[in-house]
Amino acid sequence: MSARNRVSRRQFLKTSSVVAGLATAPLFIPATAFGANERIQTGHIGVGGMGRGNLGKFINNAVAVCDVDSKHAEQAAKMVRDKKGKCDVYGDYREVLDRKDIDAVVICTPDHWHAIPTIHACEAGKDVYCEKPLSLTINEGRKMVEAARANKRVVQTGSMQRSSNEFHRACELVRNGYIGKVHTVHVGLANANDPGKLPADSKPPEELNYDYWLGPAPERPYNEKRVHYNFRFWWDYSGGQMTNWGAHHIDIAHWGLGKDDSGPLSVHAEQVEFHPEGYHEVPEACRITYDYGEGVTMIVGQGQKDIKMGTRFIGDKGEIYVNRGVFKPSSEEIGAIQLKDSDVQLYKSRNHQKDFLECIVSREKPICDVEIGHRTATACHLGNISCRLQRKIVWDPVSEKISGDEEAAAMTHRAHRAPYVLG
Repeated sequence: MSARNRVSRRQFLKTSSVVAGLATAPLFIPATAFGANERIQTGHIGVGGMGRGNLGKFINNAVAVCDVDSKHAEQAAKMVRDKKGKCDVYGDYREVLDRKDIDAVVICTPDHWHAIPTIHACEAGKDVYCEKPLSLTINEGRKMVEAARANKRVVQTGSMQRSSNEFHRACELVRNGYIGKVHTVHVGLANANDPGKLPADSKPPEELNYDYWLGPAPERPYNEKRVHYNFRFWWDYSGGQMTNWGAHHIDIAHWGLGKDDSGPLSVHAEQVEFHPEGYHEVPEACRITYDYGEGVTMIVGQGQKDIKMGTRFIGDKGEIYVNRGVFKPSSEEIGAIQLKDSDVQLYKSRNHQKDFLECIVSREKPICDVEIGHRTATACHLGNISCRLQRKIVWDPVSEKISGDEEAAAMTHRAHRAPYVLG
């Protein structure tokens, strides 16, 4: 990227007429200066369906909401006002970041709007809870990790299954060898719940700042079935059920395999189906084989009869299948195992949002730290790249580069539309 296209947070503010004249960067009041978690104040960026769900979990901490859809913003503000009596509303996240009294932000925007506000929040001294998948591209994810580390911020990825007992239990048993050596992991994705045939493009509704909704994505006409929930079916904004549900179940696979700081060596989409009439861009069905080395293979399946939704660890002495509310070992003996004091004890959280608040105070890394979220999202993105090119991808998890395939390597990054550009 050329020097003239690199935009710091402050320069980014200055280039946008939307926020001309905003105050200078805020001073950050460390969260350790506060006592109880309830005194941490949060701003909420993106308050559609998932955003309001998370808002409910942080309702005692919320002081501001922000959305490019004014109806979403007002609905969210009402939730806070009904509980606490006061809530400020913004249409531009950068105004939230300039609030000196806000300690952390909760980002629940579409995927293509995860990286920029997360990085700017870290630069502004805010801790961040960012919904999964962490990023739109591999390059974005690494920049998010770098921003968190450089600014010493706590960044929690919203892959909240790590804070549920059944997943924690399954991964501890797997990590301690109670099903023997794991050789295969099945990860099942949901079927495509696409919006159906698109109507004609139209003028965006008055309540939606559509240009800002697009942000770093390419400019294109408004279509009601490409925005809000339906963003996930278009490559400009998301990665389908791979980044939707894969960001949950691949995350658990990585946790059980001990791959939180690593990744696959190769990824091969052996089967992939797209909608025959192009109702959406992302896969309708797929079967993707990931090689993690040392005889370990992960098979991600969408629309595959032999792969159920969830994560199934297969070892040479037994199996464990886990999904939300389901913990199913292959024998009663495995299910009855109690860990020994000498066993690996995984990070334990029973509330994903509370864990984030506690880490704001302690300054420890949360259960789904930004690096973990990045590595999970990377596996998702590699799967999608292989699906789109319909060939095997060779990946180096140390250098985080695709080798021997320039076209595939170019897909680890996407250009941002000015002025929504990061260096």
